Amino acid sequence: MVTAAHSPSRPSRSHPSPRSQGSHGSRTPSVPPAGPARARVPALRHLGPNWYGSVMGTAAVAAAGAALPVHVPGLRTVCTAVWALALVQLAVLLAARALHWAHHRDQARAHLLDPTAAPFYGCLSMALLAVGGGALSVGRDWIGTPAALALDTVLFTAGTVVGLVGAVAVPYLMAVRHRTEPHQVTPVWLLPVVAPMVSAALGPALVAHLPAGQPRQTLLMGCVAMFGLSLLATLALLPLVLNRLLVVGPLPLALTPTLFLVLGPLGQSTTAVGAFADAAPGVVPAPYGTGFAVLALLYGVPVMGFAVLWFAFAAAQVVRAGRRGMGFAMTWWSFTFPVGTCVTGASALARRTHLAAYDSLALALYAVLVAAWAAAAVHTARGLVSGALLAAPGPAPAGPRRARVRTTSGAVR
Repeated sequence: MVTAAHSPSRPSRSHPSPRSQGSHGSRTPSVPPAGPARARVPALRHLGPNWYGSVMGTAAVAAAGAALPVHVPGLRTVCTAVWALALVQLAVLLAARALHWAHHRDQARAHLLDPTAAPFYGCLSMALLAVGGGALSVGRDWIGTPAALALDTVLFTAGTVVGLVGAVAVPYLMAVRHRTEPHQVTPVWLLPVVAPMVSAALGPALVAHLPAGQPRQTLLMGCVAMFGLSLLATLALLPLVLNRLLVVGPLPLALTPTLFLVLGPLGQSTTAVGAFADAAPGVVPAPYGTGFAVLALLYGVPVMGFAVLWFAFAAAQVVRAGRRGMGFAMTWWSFTFPVGTCVTGASALARRTHLAAYDSLALALYAVLVAAWAAAAVHTARGLVSGALLAAPGPAPAGPRRARVRTTSGAVR
């Protein structure tokens, strides 16, 4: 979900450790291999997997708007149009990324072997899942329920498979191939392990469309299992992020918006337990159906409370970064999808508790989401028109200060 202000996916220029040196290290060659294939689509050479964050953010505006616990006249029609935009974005980006892999395989491999770029492969899964879930929640108004169900089934299946593979493969690469130092830890590391949580939250909507009995139970229990694996993985990584902030210090200016990524697993897990409670009756035997309803409150209320705390903490650091000259970077898309998950989480609690406080929280967060999406979309469009966002990385700054390097995420360390 994050990229540089002038290049969406820049290879790391930090010096790799001896174990990461060599032909499989995270360093991208300074002179890319020439050849006919490269000359065909040079504009796509620096198109990284982080661009899927824009699809996620657009889909989040549609899904969160449809989930609001209050009725806003005309909002559903707008949400359906926004979902259609996300669908177009996804199709275009999938085609562009396919061309990137076909014609710039060396750069694509460098992304996988770069610890600042590899976590963004989790965004592919979440983009597929978000658009698929939106098809069933709002897209059906335009394309019909059968087509929406078919589209959601395909995208949910593909997104879940990609997400589970990424949740294993990316941490594996980070453990055995990447070499990082404490100051390089960022919330971006959460992206691969959050993807299964998105599957867990969106899968229950498909349960009712399966035959009764084993198929429904299997899908619901599979979603619960993905909830667990994602939650535990997040709990393992989050202390590293907190340690980096409290011991090393604030993130670089361009990476400061990624603090909002922590809201993703918080809001999405709250949404997931609410979805479990809605789908469980008649699918799992008593008293477990009632147990899911209890879980939705006992888990969702405290986690949403922590999400509000983290929102304030992250927002304060963004204000600080803004005062120190933080300009636009594609990291701004971090303000969208994670906040959208908190909107759906607060909406789920509002419907279950009937508390006006959660209605207000959902509406306030949705206003933040729409404003953030508009700002990120306008700046991204400008960057695409000018070519700045797809430009090749500039030369690394000279000087002996190791902490001042340009990373794939566009931060200056």
